[in-house]
Amino acid sequence: MADISMNLLFRSFLRIGLLSFGGPAAQISVMHEELVERRGWLSEEHFLGALSFCMLLPGPEAMQLATYAGWRLRGVPGGLIAGLLFVLPGAAVILVLGLGYAIWGGVPLVQVVFVGVKAAVVVIVLQALLKLARRALVGRDSWVLAGAGFVAMFFLSVPFPLIIAVAALWGWWSHRGVAAKANPVAAPTVKATATLTTALVWGALWAAPILAAWAAGATFLSDLALFFSKLAVVTFGGAYAVLAYMTDTVVATKGWLTTPQMIDALGLAETTPGPLILVTEFVGLLAGYAQGGPGLAVTAAFLTLWVTFVPCFLWIFTGAPYIESILARPRLKGALAGISAAVVGVILNLSLWFALHVLFERVTGTRFGPLPEWSTFSAVNLGMISVAGLLLWGAQLSMLRVLGLMAALSGAWHVLI
Repeated sequence: MADISMNLLFRSFLRIGLLSFGGPAAQISVMHEELVERRGWLSEEHFLGALSFCMLLPGPEAMQLATYAGWRLRGVPGGLIAGLLFVLPGAAVILVLGLGYAIWGGVPLVQVVFVGVKAAVVVIVLQALLKLARRALVGRDSWVLAGAGFVAMFFLSVPFPLIIAVAALWGWWSHRGVAAKANPVAAPTVKATATLTTALVWGALWAAPILAAWAAGATFLSDLALFFSKLAVVTFGGAYAVLAYMTDTVVATKGWLTTPQMIDALGLAETTPGPLILVTEFVGLLAGYAQGGPGLAVTAAFLTLWVTFVPCFLWIFTGAPYIESILARPRLKGALAGISAAVVGVILNLSLWFALHVLFERVTGTRFGPLPEWSTFSAVNLGMISVAGLLLWGAQLSMLRVLGLMAALSGAWHVLI
């Protein structure tokens, strides 16, 4: 472990946490500048290798990269400091914004402002789709997987975990016979018993609140915890990849939120520091508020945070000693490539789903996908989406500025017209 004081480690990762706006690409850039360029704590090769490892895992790769860096520098205490400081600033903001939205979200002015936010969200998700597509679609197989993922989810309502599993198996199978790296990596320096102990401890921490809610007969909380625990295991490809699956479950299956609330949730999550998967905290909070008011809302928010991020520490602290060995296995990389390709199709489904619900007042779910009622088309909302696209792609403004400008434009439009 590096000879770095905990105080300096704390200050560095607090800076990263407070500046972690703009999604994983921007967050990883901030970490690279702080840890590689400014401090020199990690080499370029080690940083990129750790990033590749984190992309193999479910969950937010930027948060897990921060946790790994902290673990590498000061062991488990360092990993906890780094991971928590990456999440907690944004989580605190989401808690405040979420409570305000739950209490005042029905006020007409608030609803008007969020029309512009929703329009910006459509463009932001489309931008994420294009970025991922450029990186993930590199051959015919990847295009086929992306197309199949879209058709399976949009038209056939195939569950997201099944799409991910099939894509991973295909990627694994298609890389059969590919040789591992020529220079084998040394065996990990930790014993198998230590690895098992780490996994059991963090697994127990993950399960503890779920079991407590179940034992107390808190049906809603245990149901909430189980769902977001499952989500934590299948969150490959970032938060955008699971939003459609999460939305379908919390809106159509559970009835915890409405479709407009889900789009607002993503808009609010985009304005805060930290990983975008913090949108789960907002969803848990609103669901809790609808079930039992502010007290249950706060409890649900904390429970959702716990089952979303404790698994991240489990993956990192268990797998970090084996990082070089894992990255030397081409079939694992093949599985990841298959997942990334399928996720492009899943995010295309999400983009179209969001656009339909912003452009049309009523969208009906059918056996073969959502069907808009054409008489409810909104030309104003189409104009808002176009303006958001010009600001984000034409003027190259930051995501935060676009969200703020679109909220202001929407409010001004409804006041003046």
